[in-house]
Amino acid sequence: MAHTDNDRRRPTARRRLRNETPSTVAVLADGRDFAAMRRYDSFHFDDHTTYLRQMEGHLRALAAQGTYTSIALFDPVDYEEYCTDLHLDPDTALSRTRYTAEVAAAGTKVTYDGRPLTRLLPHLVHEAEQQATWEYASALLATGGDCAACGEDIGRAAFARASQALRRIVEAVGEGRHHLVCSVQAEGDTPLVAVLPTECDDGRLQLGEAAALVFCTVLAAGLATDRPGGVVLRTTLPGRPDTVRGWGLKDGGLRPLSEAEVFAAYCTDARTGEPVPPEPGVDYSAGIDLGMEEAD
Repeated sequence: MAHTDNDRRRPTARRRLRNETPSTVAVLADGRDFAAMRRYDSFHFDDHTTYLRQMEGHLRALAAQGTYTSIALFDPVDYEEYCTDLHLDPDTALSRTRYTAEVAAAGTKVTYDGRPLTRLLPHLVHEAEQQATWEYASALLATGGDCAACGEDIGRAAFARASQALRRIVEAVGEGRHHLVCSVQAEGDTPLVAVLPTECDDGRLQLGEAAALVFCTVLAAGLATDRPGGVVLRTTLPGRPDTVRGWGLKDGGLRPLSEAEVFAAYCTDARTGEPVPPEPGVDYSAGIDLGMEEAD
């Protein structure tokens, strides 16, 4: 049977279209999630290490084909609920693929850039945690309603104050690399924690907008709800010991902590409440007065 030129070109055209179709790969990031998926007979992996090695090979193959690929997290609990809601059999590859396309791909993702999964997954997990933190803090702000005295939206006003507090803190400490951590007590034992690295060089401030949004939202949730919490700042300058300062949430404002309070706050794990040994070569200093001890 004779083949026309169009017949010969058709596979190449399909291949080009396939290469131009983006892909999302959902990964079981830790051993606990991997173990949860082993209950399904259609999930043909025996150990997490081999699974990650095979997944990395798959990602490299997609990249070699020129496919733009994103990595998302596969959540077994969320997957089971998804299958229950849609009356899907969770023990099929098709259901896992559908979950990846409809749920995982819509969540937090990072671009596969050739780095090993051992380096990419911690970044992905951190981004997912920060997204979840932002969503929880935003929900707290949304429940505030309007102020009975002035009619102002409590959440919006708290976010404005949080943004002002961040600006005043950075302006007060000046030059250097700064690492800010805001923690606010949430329901249960685990607090909301937002981390914001910044750098000020010759008066130019550099910070990530997404991280700043999460930081201000968490701080605003603490200001609006008057929950226990605070801000700890670590500053690094060349040739000097790192300096740690802190502020506590009180009455809708930020109160500077004393040197002793800063030491106690920095040497306590924000998530567990367990003591952490002090670092050598670190100065613990009182917080700077930001003029925000209480709401205006």
